[in-house]
Amino acid sequence: FFPLVAEFCCGFFVILILGNFWFLAVLYLLWLYLDWETPCTGGRRSQWVRSWTVWKYFREYFPIQLVKTSDLSPDQNYLLGFHPHGVLVAGAFGNFCTGPSFKNLFPGLTPYLHIMPIWFGCPFFREYIMSAGMVSASKDSVSYVLNNKGGGHASIIVIGGAEESLNAHPGSLTLNILKRKGFIKMALKHGAHLVPVFSFGENELFKQVANPKGSWLRNVQEKLQKIMGFALPLFHARGVFQYSFGLIPYRQPIHTVVGSPIPVKQNLNPTTEEIEQLHALYLQKLRKLFEEHKRNYGIPEHKSLIFE
Repeated sequence: FFPLVAEFCCGFFVILILGNFWFLAVLYLLWLYLDWETPCTGGRRSQWVRSWTVWKYFREYFPIQLVKTSDLSPDQNYLLGFHPHGVLVAGAFGNFCTGPSFKNLFPGLTPYLHIMPIWFGCPFFREYIMSAGMVSASKDSVSYVLNNKGGGHASIIVIGGAEESLNAHPGSLTLNILKRKGFIKMALKHGAHLVPVFSFGENELFKQVANPKGSWLRNVQEKLQKIMGFALPLFHARGVFQYSFGLIPYRQPIHTVVGSPIPVKQNLNPTTEEIEQLHALYLQKLRKLFEEHKRNYGIPEHKSLIFE
């Protein structure tokens, strides 16, 4: 989804350069230079964009629902770990970048969805994603959000990243998380409470071409992901007027469950052992969240999360 829209925006920019409106492209390049750091300093959200009617239909299509299990105090800053990535990350976008659900359930908190910095280099597209409340996933950006002394900020990070999207098959419960500990270190440095989030139904939106680890396709995808910074899963779903083939996601309910916060005491120089301990506790709480809610959303009793 992101690559397609970004490609359109880049194509439009090229048309401006090569056409009679090249001066507009030059002005925009100047603006891009002056505004380059904005994605790392809280972005530039627009409530008008976040409230567009089209996003209401987007959420109702699946439908997408945000589920609260515990209060989050607006006096604290939080780091929400979102799982799984899926192909579209529809739950993260629908719940944290559009509509009033998050604000109504967690009053006083402002959500910031962190995405790969590469997207903010795309002309015009960067303006839209910032207006929706997205910011860079760089360390400086996360620090800026979590450094708010008065609290009330919530960083949402898709922990598995682009690599995890290659595991986004229907029924898959594999999370790339065992080696992902940077978010733990950031939470400790800023004293941000950790909150596990699991989005049930995220992996059911598309069917992906079989790409088991070790296969030639998976090897190519992983190499391209390292080069370009984002993964290229080969997926399909339904069409506009038929259900056999297309790129429109299936209508599968998405329930994004926000867990209870894990209190974190600020530690500017955490040791490896302290990071490991908090990481283990986070995995424990994430698994507990999944086990407590899986039967509500059609997950068989014998199935559990797989951490790798």
